[in-house]
Parts: sequence; structure tokens; C-alpha cells
Amino acid sequence: MSKLATITEVTTKVDFYSDMFTDFTRHVNTGELNKKTNENAVKQSVRNLLLTNKYERLFQPTVGSNLKALLFENMSLHLPQIMNDYIAEVFENHEPRAEFLYADVNFDHDRNNANIDIHFMIINSQVQATLPITIERTR
Repeated sequence: MSKLATITEVTTKVDFYSDMFTDFTRHVNTGELNKKTNENAVKQSVRNLLLTNKYERLFQPTVGSNLKALLFENMSLHLPQIMNDYIAEVFENHEPRAEFLYADVNFDHDRNNANIDIHFMIINSQVQATLPITIERTR
């Protein structure tokens, strides 16, 4: 069989979304800023939004989630649902590239932190992503 008789399917990966690395590292060969694409870009954006408190960014007082403030609340049955609502609000207001599905919230009272697994769908790619975040109290 000759090489002309075989047909190979050419597939290309389309980059829907791209962001730069937060540490502004450069590519070794080209000298351009490195970038994250698709799922990793959306994950980085969501992480930055969730770890930002409201009124923390200048001239953008509504950006953020205030999840760290909930770590100082007394533990109740409603606290995981309140965290879930805060996360859903961030997706609805500030992240148009993803659709929030649900979040698994686990509190560790001995270490004063919360472990959150956020599940969301990335628009235009039908990829379900999971983002684990640990939020700790700072003293």
C-alpha cells in the first residue's frame, strides 16, 4: 500500500479562550508572554475572581466573592449554601466563558479553612471542568 492511498484525518485544536500567565513569564525561544488557553485560562480567571474580595480592586468594587469573610462566620447548616450562592454570583456576573454547575464545600474547623471543588461547563467546548480551591483564614 502506498502512502498516497492512506488518508489521515487532520485535526486542529481550536483555542477559544486565552489569557496570560499571572507571573508574566516569557517563552524561551520567542520571548513572547506565555499564555494559557481554553480550560486552563478559564480556571485561572475563576480562581482569581473567587480569591478576590469585594472592594479589593480599585474602581471595580463589585468584582470578587467575599468567600474569605465567610470563614469567620459560625458554622451552620446554611453556610455551604451561602458559599454556593456567592460562587454562582461570580460566574453569573463576571465570567461569561463558563456556566456554573455546582460546588462541593467541605470545612476543616481545626485548620480554619474550606476546601471547595467547583464544577462548571466551559462555553463553546462542552468540557466540564473541576477547580479545587482551598480558602484559609489569615490572622
